[in-house]
Amino acid sequence: MIGAMATPDLEQAAQVACQACDLARREILPRFRDVSVEFKADGTPVTEADRAAERAIRGVLEAAYPDFGLLGEEYGEGGGDDEGLRWIVDPIDGTIAFSRGIPLFGTLIALLENGEPVLGVIDLPALDERYVGWRGAWCHRNGQPVRVSQRSDLAQCLVGMGDRICFEWSGRQAGLERILEAAPLVRSYTDAFGHAMVLSGALDVMVDCDLNPWDAAATQLLAVEAGGACVTLRGARGKLDLIFGSPRLVEQIAEFLQAGD
Repeated sequence: MIGAMATPDLEQAAQVACQACDLARREILPRFRDVSVEFKADGTPVTEADRAAERAIRGVLEAAYPDFGLLGEEYGEGGGDDEGLRWIVDPIDGTIAFSRGIPLFGTLIALLENGEPVLGVIDLPALDERYVGWRGAWCHRNGQPVRVSQRSDLAQCLVGMGDRICFEWSGRQAGLERILEAAPLVRSYTDAFGHAMVLSGALDVMVDCDLNPWDAAATQLLAVEAGGACVTLRGARGKLDLIFGSPRLVEQIAEFLQAGD
């Protein structure tokens, strides 16, 4: 058990996070394609699988690290009083896909130290893939190292993006148009699945706008550990706009987005 403000053993913490994902899978997969959908006050969908998975994750993390803070999408702030160390959890990133029977959803867990991600997990239960990394230890998919694309020519790259409406909400419409002009292959592989495809090099770069902290934290760490770059901007609504993947492509797309600011 780790006391307040102690530096955690990140490999051990990653093992605990993976145990939490294992239990979350037990809540998520039996409900896949057999779940009803509700809508929260902000209009976003939620299911009992989201809530049950977050309860399972919280139980594991709080038992192992009772002093760490914890922020989850469904149940908000909790955990201990340690302001320096804090878990951030999204039990199902891609609830729309999950609720429609599309297997491209995932569980996101990140550990932050003084506000900076030092550990990240992207778990894709329906695909049986798990991406894990921590500071200085590279990024692995199911135990094997993965690497972000190193391509540099947008005209020959596969670019991923989130929903178009999110570019509007973040005030990045002009930047999106520049991306579409420069890159002929742009596809909407959204949420945790799209993020994971960047980590493996299947997508060369991705832009995902208007994100909450629990949507972004794991990727902010994992993209860098996989040999890539990650730039975080603030959108019009104060949320996070993430550009990650091949370092040279990230630089180009960040310029596109910021030129319209």
